[in-house]
Amino acid sequence: MEFLTVKNLCKVYGKGENQVTALDHVSLTVEKGEFTAIIGSSGSGKSTLLHSIAGVDVPTNGKIYLDGQDVYAQSNEKLAIFRRRQVGLIYQFHNLIPTLNVVENITLPILMDRRKVNRERLNDLLELLGLEDRKNHLPNQLSGGQQQRVAIGRALMNAPQVMLADEPTGSLDSKNGKEIIYLLKKSNRLYGQTLLLVTHDENIALQADRIITIADGRVVRDERQVARV
Repeated sequence: MEFLTVKNLCKVYGKGENQVTALDHVSLTVEKGEFTAIIGSSGSGKSTLLHSIAGVDVPTNGKIYLDGQDVYAQSNEKLAIFRRRQVGLIYQFHNLIPTLNVVENITLPILMDRRKVNRERLNDLLELLGLEDRKNHLPNQLSGGQQQRVAIGRALMNAPQVMLADEPTGSLDSKNGKEIIYLLKKSNRLYGQTLLLVTHDENIALQADRIITIADGRVVRDERQVARV
């Protein structure tokens, strides 16, 4: 079942001699619940593609449909709500609010929507992420791996339809990096969420259902992996 559709997506930065084409007529589809890795060299356009899907980086041309919804046909207000409620975005750097504790950082998207926090889901996430005994700690009281776990919790709190991770292990050591990938894979399976992950690490990419390779703003390879055990 097609869940995400990208049609002839283009993104151009600058003008004249300074013009740079980050995405050059990219088209692809992703099935619901699929774990897809997006790889490519620095500057290939992989992060631009991810941010465009997230509703963060407006494309120059082309269309993006998520669960049948035209992402960029919405008003700015509805697009902001879409980003908060339907997309979980995880960056390489944690982007936590330093004055908020673990629980407050995780529940921030809910509070910004002025909605009631689902305490059962919050407790489930704290358990999944191994943060039960750290829930009142501030970011500067956590390790790098723990901070990235909080960022994952914040992205998952709204039960988004799709999780988008941009080099989520890039600032972590090998041990913490493996733990973060394990958690993302677990949430992908547990909640049935579609997961797109940008990485330069081939070992991480090989754990996905599918690997899409981007070069010079174009899809140059699209390979499905053997079924995961």
